[in-house]
Amino acid sequence: MADFDDEKQNKELDELHKKEEEQLVATLAESKYSLPYIDLSRLGIDNEALRIISEKDSRALNVAPFKLFGKNIFIALRSPSDDLIKKLREDIERKNLIPTFYMASTASLNKVWNRYQEISMAESSVVGGLEISGEMLRETAKKIQKMQDIEKMTTEILKEKKIHKISHILEAVLAGAIAIKASDIHIEPEENRGRLRLRLDGVLIDVTFFGLDVYRLLNSRIKLLSGMKLTSKIAQDGRFSISEGKEEISIRTSLIPGSYGESIVMRILDPKSIQVPLEEIGIEPFLFSIIEKEILKPNGLILVTGPTGSGKTTTLYAFLKKIYSPEIKIITIEDPVEYHLVGITQTQTNIKKGYTFVEGLRSALRQDPDVVMVGEIRDKETAEIAVQSALTGHIVFSTLHTNNAAGVIPRLIDLGVNPKILVSALSLSIAQRLVRKLCQFCKKEKPPSKEEEEIIKTVLSSIKEEGKNLANYNINPDAPLKLFAPVGCEKCNMTGFKGRIGIFEAIKTDETIEKIIPENPSEHEIKKIAGKQGILSMRQDGLVKMLNGITSFEEVQSVVDLSEE
Repeated sequence: MADFDDEKQNKELDELHKKEEEQLVATLAESKYSLPYIDLSRLGIDNEALRIISEKDSRALNVAPFKLFGKNIFIALRSPSDDLIKKLREDIERKNLIPTFYMASTASLNKVWNRYQEISMAESSVVGGLEISGEMLRETAKKIQKMQDIEKMTTEILKEKKIHKISHILEAVLAGAIAIKASDIHIEPEENRGRLRLRLDGVLIDVTFFGLDVYRLLNSRIKLLSGMKLTSKIAQDGRFSISEGKEEISIRTSLIPGSYGESIVMRILDPKSIQVPLEEIGIEPFLFSIIEKEILKPNGLILVTGPTGSGKTTTLYAFLKKIYSPEIKIITIEDPVEYHLVGITQTQTNIKKGYTFVEGLRSALRQDPDVVMVGEIRDKETAEIAVQSALTGHIVFSTLHTNNAAGVIPRLIDLGVNPKILVSALSLSIAQRLVRKLCQFCKKEKPPSKEEEEIIKTVLSSIKEEGKNLANYNINPDAPLKLFAPVGCEKCNMTGFKGRIGIFEAIKTDETIEKIIPENPSEHEIKKIAGKQGILSMRQDGLVKMLNGITSFEEVQSVVDLSEE
């Protein structure tokens, strides 16, 4: 007599029930609901689709999103009804997606639901965006107090055997970079490994290394998120966003081909990092009082100069926030719009569509603004319109590429601006650099070297000669000279520095400057006359900040020529 195998019999019955259900669903789909039937047991499930509908909603509604292709999302339903399809369509279309519905069995839906436990820590995602929940960011921030914690976390994730560890790594890196206030994430392939670096306070720091297999997967993941072509090996730019509650953090991605693969840079545009009040960016009190008066005038051209990464955008935004009022119209023309400001009309240049700084400025003036901010003056036409606007009752803020404040006037004249008109238009030229601030927890006092002492005494002499009172800057000329040096502790990621501050100089277009502009003066002549305005030069401002223990001698020396006449 043959043995009866319960387990085998039950398995065969289950298979039979499944087949019967699949046949029934296929019949009902066609005859009753006019929907295409799908068997998901034979298909791969797309994790990006799972993020469009949460697991809770998916189970509650008896639906399963299984594929996302471009803006098309494919959703399986077990018990379709007109109300359910209408609700889903409305919800999906609000996310700028196009839904396509299928009918599927309970087994198919279960397959999708089981995949939810495998998807990454991200709560949900949008096309071109990754929403990391505020809770997740806060939890990660608790675990990440210093740079080494990011390395520890990524190493732990790499040891996991989960399918979606690449998503976990990317989220840990992004959340960690935001938590420690890094400005850029660099992922670079080398001959035998991938390198992860973060830019903190303007300086790149190694975080960790990983295999090239991990680099390639991260490369593909970042390309998908940023809306780039996966197979392209040319330079590409893209962006995506991370939503943290009401805040949206934009990530601007850049890829360029290198010897061993593509170098990936993700720039973190955190709105909180740009929200620096004018009072806190490092402007000394006398210059601050001048700037405050000039930006509140009804017309004039105010230019901020400095190299890329010197904080010009932060300064211009601080001006806009300082003068903002519902009673005035402010328009900006930027390339690109990096941060959104409440109550201000911000526009972005688009060269393909012919919307350049020139066209943007022309269009903005038709809207009768009180204040216009132009991202950069690059050519004769933009310069001329900006100057004309300043003469016709507008305040114009912009940036210019010159080494110092004295270079603004010669540069504008070189661009073709009539010197006689420039006299009446230009109100203030500001130059700036950024230096790292010493960590207040671990900085140490040190005597200056002989060479440093000579430079300091020379700069102090120039301050006295120009009639500026050192006591106004908390400096006692009779006290022994002392500097401060970085040490490094856990509070500052062992760098010795925490945060950055600006070093500034400015030249006000007063009567003495107005007299020499028509003569096309040199930078040296402008500097000589401007020295009597009572505003510190950049090397003098840098010296004040180092003697007051805000920054180090080396930091100032790295951005300003301290031996300059």
